[in-house]
Amino acid sequence: MGYSVGQVAGFAGVTVRTLHHYDEIGLLVPGERTYAGHRRYTDADLDRLQQVLFYRELGFPLDEVAALLDDPDADPGAHLRRQHALLTDRIERLQRMAAAVEHAMEARTMGINLTPEERFEVFGDKDPEQYREEARARWGDTEVYAESQRRAATYTKEDWKRIKAEVDDWQERYAALVAAGVRPADEAAMDLAEEHRRHVGTYYFDVPYEMHRCFAQMYVSDERFKAYYDAVHPGLAEHLRDAILANADRHAS
Repeated sequence: MGYSVGQVAGFAGVTVRTLHHYDEIGLLVPGERTYAGHRRYTDADLDRLQQVLFYRELGFPLDEVAALLDDPDADPGAHLRRQHALLTDRIERLQRMAAAVEHAMEARTMGINLTPEERFEVFGDKDPEQYREEARARWGDTEVYAESQRRAATYTKEDWKRIKAEVDDWQERYAALVAAGVRPADEAAMDLAEEHRRHVGTYYFDVPYEMHRCFAQMYVSDERFKAYYDAVHPGLAEHLRDAILANADRHAS
């Protein structure tokens, strides 16, 4: 005897009133009736309802849905292919919109004046503010953090590209130094450690040697920083730590 209105409403997540309306306008007329005249829906009716709900979700008006489904030359497979293409396109557009909004929120929060396209152009798939919330929680009330935000808010896309290029160049040179077996206490390693300190001081906030020592320990103790530097070259995190400490000692004497 098929399915009752209540059962179909439960299956499809619609109201009984909606099913009654679809019946009244001829969009979804139940294929069966009980002796008492109650609506009963067949499996074919459920298939049609699924098609209706697909198109409704995509924003089609009911009269257009009816025209599409009642076309005598329509191929059921073609309906599914059309719906799949429309849904896929909608998902992609929504994903792009969500990503753009997320990046815009991050940029506004951090004061980085870049559009989502510019951020992608500069940083690619790497998030320059991956630890933004943690940094704010740990240092948000410090002058150092405030200074980094003030400076970041003034940088243009070209500034960020230059900053990233300097970081990439420094990483390549440090990786080559480690690969060549240069010791952390050698002058070449200490010079690159000093360059690291000055880079942060130039673009974000001043870094006294004692603060740089703290950074050095964090690069090894915090697995995320260690993974970041070791991805540049195996063992680079510990090598950099030792070079920073040696450089700080050099300037303390």
